[in-house]
Amino acid sequence: MAQRLKGKVAIVTGAGRGLGRAEALLLAGEGAKVVVNDLGGGRDGTGGAASPADAVVKEIKARGGEAVANYDSVATTEGGENIVNAAVKAFGRLDILVNNAGILRDRMIFNMTPEEWDLVIKVHLYGTFNCTRPACTVMKQQKSGRIINTSSESGLGAVGQANYSAAKEGIVGFTRTVARDMGRYGVTCNAIRPRAATRLTVAPEMAEAIEKASAEGKPMPVGPEVTAILPLPEEIAPFVVYLATDEAAGINGCTFFVGGTQISLMSDPVVTRTIFNRTGAFTLDDLLAVVPGSLAAGLVNPSPPQAAK
Repeated sequence: MAQRLKGKVAIVTGAGRGLGRAEALLLAGEGAKVVVNDLGGGRDGTGGAASPADAVVKEIKARGGEAVANYDSVATTEGGENIVNAAVKAFGRLDILVNNAGILRDRMIFNMTPEEWDLVIKVHLYGTFNCTRPACTVMKQQKSGRIINTSSESGLGAVGQANYSAAKEGIVGFTRTVARDMGRYGVTCNAIRPRAATRLTVAPEMAEAIEKASAEGKPMPVGPEVTAILPLPEEIAPFVVYLATDEAAGINGCTFFVGGTQISLMSDPVVTRTIFNRTGAFTLDDLLAVVPGSLAAGLVNPSPPQAAK
């Protein structure tokens, strides 16, 4: 590889498997020194093991790169600080942060427990904050840095994923604001909505096989029936690494859909229709008369009531 990131130091959270693993390997392949963070838990956040992070570090070193493992949870303030400190202690600086760690606790909203809500929000949304805040302290002093956050298409709406959707869409708003806070210091912050075959996106039985292979340091056991629909993580990683390069210095506060053969710049929310009342605030009678033919014209209920059986 061209060693485009030689001399840079990167952190990738959730780097023991899937997207994070692919991102860590490619960052290292381009010359970055990498902190491979992974708690080593299950797709639901339970348990923990050093083997996923250790396996990726071993793989990076076998290819001639430099890496250290970290097993802290991103879900705590202390964990985020420890992850950033690991980079500074091992390599003296921090140039790139990829917030990737994630779990799932899918449930229809009427069955979702407060614990299931809290756990997903803690890992995804709090986790992104917990690592970004101390990273920004380092990057502000260096007057340079790249932060790449992992959102999701699920943030646009996904059945049974109210917790995950809320966290992932919160990350988009967080990204826009961090970009504005840190841009003046030479730090960019962008987000991706990846579409890839990982243990969070495939069927549970396939997820178990992926976890087992990851723990044994083997390639992802995904057949053509999956990859025909979903790209592999290795097809997502190049754009993440591109956002980490000096050439991407002008890209800040943006969100991209990344799906292997397709990459799209996502638009920010914009006003599409407006109604005005020149005589004062709208009354309910005004709205009943005006909204159906204006704001609500042509709107389609994405989940209409089902006919009684």
